[in-house]
Amino acid sequence: QEQLVESGGGLVQAGGSLRLSCVASGIRFSSNAMGWYRRAPGKQRELVASITRAGSEFYTNSVKGRFTISRDNAKNTMYLQMNNLKPEEPAVYYCNFIVAQASWGQGTQVTVSS
Repeated sequence: QEQLVESGGGLVQAGGSLRLSCVASGIRFSSNAMGWYRRAPGKQRELVASITRAGSEFYTNSVKGRFTISRDNAKNTMYLQMNNLKPEEPAVYYCNFIVAQASWGQGTQVTVSS
């Protein structure tokens, strides 16, 4: 059974940094593209960054230059390094596959104080 567990969120001041982790159980992780998504209050979930199985990265424009996605296939783990966080970026962050998504995990809350 596939399971996604996110961690690393918390409260940070604007301009601060956080590193999120996503541990995936099951056999699909190393062979599939993965992504970090976020859902801000009152908004739909959006894709923030993604990474292919070979390591090619994609970022939505608003986080380019500040966020870095990475993965460790040996550990079935994906990361999101978030630097220079902005007050408008509080959200629950989730990880999932890009295609044929698994059930969503609980996510990890990121709160940014101004």
